[in-house]
Amino acid sequence: MSVTSAEARTPVWGCHPDQMAPIDVPGHDIVGLRADNPGPYTLSGTNSWITGHSPAWLIDPGPSLALHVSALAAELERRGGLGGIALTHDHLDHSEAVPAIRERFPGAPVAASRGAVDVMLGAGDRFGPLEAIATPGHSPDHLSFVLGPVAFTGDAVLGEGSVFISPDPGALAGYLEALRRLRARKLELICPGHGPLVHDPDARLEQYLAHRAEREQRLLAAIASGRRSVDELLDAAWSDAPAELRFAAAVTLAAHLDKLADEGRLPADVERPAAWAAPAA
Repeated sequence: MSVTSAEARTPVWGCHPDQMAPIDVPGHDIVGLRADNPGPYTLSGTNSWITGHSPAWLIDPGPSLALHVSALAAELERRGGLGGIALTHDHLDHSEAVPAIRERFPGAPVAASRGAVDVMLGAGDRFGPLEAIATPGHSPDHLSFVLGPVAFTGDAVLGEGSVFISPDPGALAGYLEALRRLRARKLELICPGHGPLVHDPDARLEQYLAHRAEREQRLLAAIASGRRSVDELLDAAWSDAPAELRFAAAVTLAAHLDKLADEGRLPADVERPAAWAAPAA
């Protein structure tokens, strides 16, 4: 599953002439390669990140697109081979290319926090030069990876817009704590799973925390005014979400309602979104 471009603005996407051009990260031994999979849930495409030499390490190989896989393989070969693949989470727009990359680099281990992987990671574990940081919310298995003052945040923090929160138990509270955990690292740069580099991590993380607080206040105001149905709550608290992202808004609404229920602040007669299934990435 992939990400929303924003809950508060109309997304812009589409192929660009430089879609496959490397994303330079000045001052760091890091390069990004953006997959040509733009859309309302992936922005301009999924970012894959490579760091280091002899061997190099790959964060989120992305979708299984031939040109993207070839570009990743060429960069990895130029850097002296692949030490391992780190997954922020297992949504297909971040993980689908794992088999194709492993075919080209046999024996390279895959590390993540769940699934049939070679290295199972938890908070604080290291994989090569990368330190895993638990950042659940968008998905329960979500990790970010820290390398010195740089974080690779997958779908926890984007280069633009905000993410949807999957309504797993404790998801939103866990996400807010994850944002504070990242903020405490005093980062200099964020390499996100979608969108451009984030050159002021503190400001972006504060913005994300403030955004969630504002969304909660709008939701509480809607409930206090007597709104109870999912559509009424979405119309009131997510009125700025474009139509193509209403599904994502409903998913995040469920996570917000779960948080209010856990805190004893949700009236019993508030309608909850039905069980959801994600659209194809």
